[in-house]
Amino acid sequence: MIDDIKKRALHRSRIIQGQLRGVEKMIDDEAYCVDIITQTLAIQKSLRSLNKLLVENHLRTHVSHMFDEGGETRERAVEELLAVFELQQNRGA
Repeated sequence: MIDDIKKRALHRSRIIQGQLRGVEKMIDDEAYCVDIITQTLAIQKSLRSLNKLLVENHLRTHVSHMFDEGGETRERAVEELLAVFELQQNRGA
């Protein structure tokens, strides 16, 4: 992984962990449902941000190398990216 992206991804991952612990506490404390939903939506936004970093790293490292190799390896990179794109589309974004 690219050092800067790794550092930022780990930071965001730790933030998400804290947010999840917060949701757990809110549920346990029977907080107002809309407040819990607001927090879970914030977590989803954080996850999208983390995914963006991971895709950036993948494109700048693995995919660029796979494209340089050409042939079957290049095709596998294209298939991977299409599969990720399809996952994103299927989740209703």
